[in-house]
Amino acid sequence: MEDKHPFLRKTPWDANAFGIDTYEIIAYTEESLQAIAGMPGHFTIKVDPLADKRLLHEYGFYYCDTLIEPYATREQFIFYDKEGVSLAKDVPLAELLAMVDGAFVYGRFHRDFAIDDSRADLRYANWLRQLYEQGNVWALMYNEELAGFFGYEHNKILLHALHDAYRGKGMAKYFWSQAIRRMFAEGHHELTSSISAANLAVLNLYASLGFRFRHAVDVYQKLQR
Repeated sequence: MEDKHPFLRKTPWDANAFGIDTYEIIAYTEESLQAIAGMPGHFTIKVDPLADKRLLHEYGFYYCDTLIEPYATREQFIFYDKEGVSLAKDVPLAELLAMVDGAFVYGRFHRDFAIDDSRADLRYANWLRQLYEQGNVWALMYNEELAGFFGYEHNKILLHALHDAYRGKGMAKYFWSQAIRRMFAEGHHELTSSISAANLAVLNLYASLGFRFRHAVDVYQKLQR
């Protein structure tokens, strides 16, 4: 497929969850949008927020999300400590997976009316499983009780969630501080992530920890059968 259409990139991690061919369009041109006309699959394209969106609407794409990139150096980061907060890596995967359903409602696939929520949850479950198998997930513990998980790779914060019992109580900054302290200890100068601009709780969390924000992109998607 990529040989015929060099502006397309397959996204097998999405295809595995959705049961259909999935692609990211890496060039926003009329030629690229014309080339996929009639091709079955789910398509994602990320564009500058100030770009003219006329072509996207003409070719049937719909807005799903705006993503922004939080970033912080060790000098910028604000650490919070609380007794009883710790990290672990010996928690069974099944206990972490139990927290996935409904935890990512601000994700672009949950906001995509063409994708069933259960399929969107499966995508995040598969991602968590992959990170866990790579050894890149910390269980977030409070007084030796499982409170959430934190998935990362190199200097990127990728996937995180708290158990229902710990949400909305101001605890996240303590868990994140423990995990991010470990990431900086591995020698990374700068940490980055990607979040939905609509997820104000997480955006405010990152801001409270000293992160700044850059590289906003609008995400448009389209399902063709």
